[in-house]
Amino acid sequence: MNIKFYKYQGAGNDFIMIDDRSLNFPKDNIQLVSHMCNRHFGIGSDGLILLQNDTLSDFRMVYYNLDGNESTMCGNGGRCIVAFARDLGIIDKIATFNAIDGGHIAEINHDIIKLKMINVKEYTVSDQYSFFQTGSPHHVQPVNNLKNYDVYNEGKKIRYADMYNSTGGTNVNFVEPISKNEIFVRTYERGVEDETLACGTGVTAAALDFAEKNNIRMGELKVKVLGGELKVYWFKKHDYYQDVWLEGPAKNVFKGELDLDL
Repeated sequence: MNIKFYKYQGAGNDFIMIDDRSLNFPKDNIQLVSHMCNRHFGIGSDGLILLQNDTLSDFRMVYYNLDGNESTMCGNGGRCIVAFARDLGIIDKIATFNAIDGGHIAEINHDIIKLKMINVKEYTVSDQYSFFQTGSPHHVQPVNNLKNYDVYNEGKKIRYADMYNSTGGTNVNFVEPISKNEIFVRTYERGVEDETLACGTGVTAAALDFAEKNNIRMGELKVKVLGGELKVYWFKKHDYYQDVWLEGPAKNVFKGELDLDL
């Protein structure tokens, strides 16, 4: 089987993109997806995303983790698929699409993609750690000296903690403030089972944790990640967060073809 693919990255969070409007990709082949995402034996990425037709919006996003399993929402992947749809000529400057967590809207300004996330109603906040459901489950924990923090080992412990059994484990975000309008975030991602250079739903969770702890009902926050910088906007009404937007770069890296014996 010959598979045409495209590689995109958003703040270093990278994805294999497949135009699957013809529904030819063997989407239930976990081993295939995992092989394609493998950085040593395949193409290499944090995940794989299918772009499919949708009757209610411009397209549908189907997201797979590096481990080959279909997963929950990916914020940077959502921004990257919007850039991909633009490059395919499906959309221009505005996009609507459906994902596993529902409908999304996006705005395009050259390589900057601004994606509307779901309303965030499920969260708990404390000084020790917080939890936010931003389309994917996220543990948020403040730390000092984040630059030198052992994100892999500490994140792995929390990812498999008993308290997150009901969500199938959790993503883990470690956060350190930089200024009154900027934070630094590093994330251990489930499914990847390692630290990634950025995580969109994680950055969103960390920003809303900042908003909640500082009682900022409407605002925007710069978020530094290992792969660059993102920005989160929000508005809190009726004790939940709405008009939550994730903004940052999304760029095509390369395209190619993969021949496989299936």
